[in-house]
Amino acid sequence: MRVQIVARQCEVPPVVRDRTQEQIPRLARFDQRLSSGEVIFEEQRHLKKVEGVLSVDGQEPVVARGEGTEFRPALDQMLERLQRILRRRRDQSVSHKGPKPAELVEASPELPLDEAD
Repeated sequence: MRVQIVARQCEVPPVVRDRTQEQIPRLARFDQRLSSGEVIFEEQRHLKKVEGVLSVDGQEPVVARGEGTEFRPALDQMLERLQRILRRRRDQSVSHKGPKPAELVEASPELPLDEAD
């Protein structure tokens, strides 16, 4: 997975960059179709903002944001939100419907009919 880090009008500490490089690829456990991730760090006055955009093959990109007084908590907040979104998408893609009646008839053995009524 390709991870791109962008810093807008700020300096991102190496520790935070390393954590980002480490954590973004781990999100692939929720969806194997993740192809790339972009994390944007931005500083506005005393507020640090982090935005993550994950590209998923065949679907719309997943976007989450986090903010705080430091980059580390903002990054953690953004990662939690991405995990929640990906987990929800995965759970929704699983069919919660039961088997079709035709499949039940084929799967069940023949039951003898009781003719002694």
